[in-house]
Amino acid sequence: MTWFRYAPGEKGPDAHVHHHHTDAFYVLEGELELTLGAERKVVTAQPGTFAAAPPDTLHTFRNASADQVVFLNLHVPSMGFGDHIRGKNDAFDQHDPPADGGRPFADAVLTTPADAETLEHEASTHRVLCDLPQLTAIDMTFQPEFEGVDPHTHADHVDAFYVLEGQVEFRVGDEPRVVGPGTFFAAPPGAVHGFRNADADPIRVLNLHAPPGGFVDRLRA
Repeated sequence: MTWFRYAPGEKGPDAHVHHHHTDAFYVLEGELELTLGAERKVVTAQPGTFAAAPPDTLHTFRNASADQVVFLNLHVPSMGFGDHIRGKNDAFDQHDPPADGGRPFADAVLTTPADAETLEHEASTHRVLCDLPQLTAIDMTFQPEFEGVDPHTHADHVDAFYVLEGQVEFRVGDEPRVVGPGTFFAAPPGAVHGFRNADADPIRVLNLHAPPGGFVDRLRA
């Protein structure tokens, strides 16, 4: 997970593909222009929009607006992207588009808050933003009466959260930590974790499972 702020007119990398991982984006502020798919379709992503380019899907991005844009960027699995942007990984999984342009736009993900699959529960609302083989992303809102998620572990995937609204109490092992918007929390396989509302206000988080582990199907059930 990387947090980016792009100034007006700032451009990202040239159009490219990744052979072995998914490259995804979640817009927090402003407008991010994305080019996706073999057709090189240009779309504008506004706050709350989630976009993803699965393996061999052409993509690039830029800030074409007059204001700054702030967004989250995910590489799943990471393939050493952190070291790549630090200038320490020249073997990063990034390649020129193939001659045929790669996979079509239809294979990419572009989900706005309005068109996300919405799952309503008694004390929570879940909007499914992405459900790919390497990644799920869910915009989750929990009301004050939400009882929380007891401490637990996952054997086969990372469970991660980016706090969007409210105060969240995360359990890290036996230790509670209260955090607010802009905080990122990730529990790798085997790490004990849980969470709940920290006060009398709703909370909203971007929840990520990598790989999915069947979590969206559990929510639907």
